[in-house]
Amino acid sequence: MAALPLPKYGLDKLYLFPYFQTRAQYTQATGEEPPPFDEQRPPQYWYDPEALKSTKRSLIYQNVLAVNEKGVPLQDENGRPFFEPVVVLRQEAGTVNIPLALAANEPGTEVPATQPPLRELDPEEELIFDFGGIVMVRNKTLIESNAPVGFTPQDRELLKTIARKLNVNV
Repeated sequence: MAALPLPKYGLDKLYLFPYFQTRAQYTQATGEEPPPFDEQRPPQYWYDPEALKSTKRSLIYQNVLAVNEKGVPLQDENGRPFFEPVVVLRQEAGTVNIPLALAANEPGTEVPATQPPLRELDPEEELIFDFGGIVMVRNKTLIESNAPVGFTPQDRELLKTIARKLNVNV
């Protein structure tokens, strides 16, 4: 059984560590101000709470969404998104680097954000590209058991209503 009883869901359900969209969100969750934004480093909206305690200079995270230099998810030989391992310096893994977001062209934000480490997929889960190229997790068991067989009576009634509005004979 997959970790979540949903047919498909976003990668955010796989995050191993806290993820903050804004500096205010970080402050609200931690009670501390985030470190100043370092424009020499890619934006990073997550941090590993144990990283700074490590005696190693770098940490290896096994499951990170594979993306190109522009932040676009890569495809494997089957056309599906995939994970790859990544090495992150201890100091970078242990601290967020959230931009001020005062302007759209803020220096340092033209590069893609550092991808967050993710938990390993369960056997019933797989990564897919959804509408618009968004990477999602698909629960293979639920998708197959809930697959629609055709139009439902509600679907047919909705289509008839639309046809009437468009003056199409049905």
